[in-house]
Amino acid sequence: MEKPREVFIVSDGTGLTAEMFGQSILAQFSTPFRLVRKPFVDSIDKAVSVAEEVNSRSKITGLQPIVFTTLVKPEISGEIYKANCLVINMFEGFISQLEKTLNLKSHHVINRLHHNADTQSYRNRIRSINFSLIHDDGQSQDSLDDADIILVGVSRSGKTPTCLYLAVQFGLKAANYPITPEDLEVKRLPNRLLNVKDKLFGLTIDPMRLSEIRYERFPNSKYATLKNCQYEIRETESLMQVNNIQYLSTTNKSIEEIASSLLQKINPETITLIP
Repeated sequence: MEKPREVFIVSDGTGLTAEMFGQSILAQFSTPFRLVRKPFVDSIDKAVSVAEEVNSRSKITGLQPIVFTTLVKPEISGEIYKANCLVINMFEGFISQLEKTLNLKSHHVINRLHHNADTQSYRNRIRSINFSLIHDDGQSQDSLDDADIILVGVSRSGKTPTCLYLAVQFGLKAANYPITPEDLEVKRLPNRLLNVKDKLFGLTIDPMRLSEIRYERFPNSKYATLKNCQYEIRETESLMQVNNIQYLSTTNKSIEEIASSLLQKINPETITLIP
């Protein structure tokens, strides 16, 4: 087996931005990588410690590590540059160009994007997460009118993780409501959903994949049989078509891809202002 290349994710904050950026770049290469996360590197001493670890891993593996970083303070990132590694600093190349274009000096403040848990946008995200949890799987029918979007589909089609992703990443009040076998028998949407049809978006999935997912949770059950899954998907898609509900298949899509498609439905012209 090919020896994995060491990749350090170094940030003065959570490191989520650096990791997402790094993984997007690394996905272009067909070779194994081993990620080492180093969040909250917000002092020179911590940076020195990380640099020492990078050098140690370089000696042990015989390969030069790669460092993806979002460190904003030059005196801190400078310590990382002293190590035997390739440093890819997301901020360094872009901030100077933006300073020139905007004719402004950047703040160079550590973790500015997530610096305040008391901002309006942060409070909105928390409220949206709570909303999605309360309205998961049709548990609550109260305040559905307040939802930004309501996902409908059969059990295990991806509704819950998509709703939570929309809440956490975009602060959207996303509810989800299951289409049950009882709904399919009467060939009618639940009454509560008929009142909010303009907020509905359907998720469907390949029956074979649905059967595999359900089998992992409830093996040898009618719920998981391919025949039952084929029936539920066929009837659910028919119900959506009759009610003019847009829907998409989650079979080969990531949560991020699903969310992007849904954002276009909610408001394709939405502009987010970063304070």
